[in-house]
Amino acid sequence: MTLLAYVAADRLSAMLRRHPLANPVLIAVVLTAALLGATGTPYRTYFEGAQFVHFLIGPATVALAVPLYRNRQTVLRAILPMGAALLAGSLAAMLSALLIGRAFGMPEAVLASLAPKSVTAGVAMGIAEGLGGDAALAAVLVILTGAIGAVTVTPLMNGLRLKDMRARGFAAGLAAHGLGTARAFHVNPLAGTFAGIALALNALLSAILAPIVLRALL
Repeated sequence: MTLLAYVAADRLSAMLRRHPLANPVLIAVVLTAALLGATGTPYRTYFEGAQFVHFLIGPATVALAVPLYRNRQTVLRAILPMGAALLAGSLAAMLSALLIGRAFGMPEAVLASLAPKSVTAGVAMGIAEGLGGDAALAAVLVILTGAIGAVTVTPLMNGLRLKDMRARGFAAGLAAHGLGTARAFHVNPLAGTFAGIALALNALLSAILAPIVLRALL
């Protein structure tokens, strides 16, 4: 069901000329949720049957190394601006969410779940648990962040007249993790490569920065 939902969503996205709102991952989620609701299938039962697809997240993430290797010379030439963008983007993603959350009086457990919202789900859940947050809430926040980023990244970059696919992809992967990376690959292979790099590096950096930033704010 998961695979068929994605195939249908991808074809619909292609028919709509890859419009940002026609994100195949989001459409597939809606289709799958609708089918589960219509058939009365509990999520636990669905997830037990989807273990093989879940397992493939690991190899799919590792496979991002292939375009990275193919574009290694381009990556090496941009290593310094990438490092600066990574630090600035990671801090901005965390601080903006935490400061807004604290301004609205959110409890510490929610803030801890909010801090890794721009990190890929598996890592974000681990970071949230380590900070005393809720892993399930962190996963929901990650998905919402990725969905918003995947939908808005293309019109935003076009509005800013940013034409460098390296910068566009890096921003998408850093702010919107896997969903942003998938969107970047749909737009341009080079953008997808840099999005994958940002996804991986932001997961590493956020695991280091999140405890420091959260303690400083609290």
